[in-house]
Amino acid sequence: MSITSLLQSFQRFGVHLGLDRIKTLLAQLDNPHQHIPIIHVGGTNGKGSVCAYLSSILTEAGYRVGRYTSPHLIDWTERICINNQPIAESELETILIKIKNSINTTQDIPTQFEIITAAAWVYFYQQKVDIAVIEVGLGGRLDATNVCHRPLATVITSLSREHWQQLGPTITDIAGEKAGIFKSGCAVIMGQVPDEVKPVFQSHIDALNCPCTWIEPATLIDENLVVYENIKYSLPLLGKMQLNNSALAIEAIKILQQQGWNITKNIFSKELKKLNGWEEYNGLNGTIILF
Repeated sequence: MSITSLLQSFQRFGVHLGLDRIKTLLAQLDNPHQHIPIIHVGGTNGKGSVCAYLSSILTEAGYRVGRYTSPHLIDWTERICINNQPIAESELETILIKIKNSINTTQDIPTQFEIITAAAWVYFYQQKVDIAVIEVGLGGRLDATNVCHRPLATVITSLSREHWQQLGPTITDIAGEKAGIFKSGCAVIMGQVPDEVKPVFQSHIDALNCPCTWIEPATLIDENLVVYENIKYSLPLLGKMQLNNSALAIEAIKILQQQGWNITKNIFSKELKKLNGWEEYNGLNGTIILF
């Protein structure tokens, strides 16, 4: 049975946010997410780039790194990677069958996104990853990825009124939903957000006693060379968003260093440079897609 056909029966029209279904499903799978340290990445734009930066830096540091992102461009397997290598189709099919068989059909059936999210947790647990970088799907507070009680770090990349129909209607409402991934006492790294929503985020940060860093974007110092906190690196596919994204990744890694993770400073320049082409995807008919 193909991955698409396995997931087809869980497809629903519209958005169905909520944590009850995913928590029930993960409990039926022995709660694999409870055994995996994570960095949780939320926001509007730039989440995929930040996840890619983090995954590559941690991989270069010698760790076994899971990465879960969405949506995919061509294939479902793109969403679930270890050390930047997608899960094999056969492995994903096996996990999806296991998940499908675990579902109690007398209860509220999980959504397609909840199923693939559960598959990521199962795979990362089976493969004994050291850490996972997890991208929020939609919003934050009620997103299916929001099931870990103590992330190592939480990142908010940016904020706009995207998906206001589900998260709004106002931008401050959306900010409150995004801030719903903050956890008590856990470090937060904040990217560039509109001034009007900064008090919303800060109120959540204060209420939860979260150590927080509000970053400034990296600075362009040459045609394709940037600097952040005395770390110089190359971003030839330069865009304003990448100045923000790369700085967020560096700050998240600094948090891990403070927690005892063995990551040397020279890895920043090496890995960020290697990711120069990550934002560019040559799709069908030569289409260029930028993240």
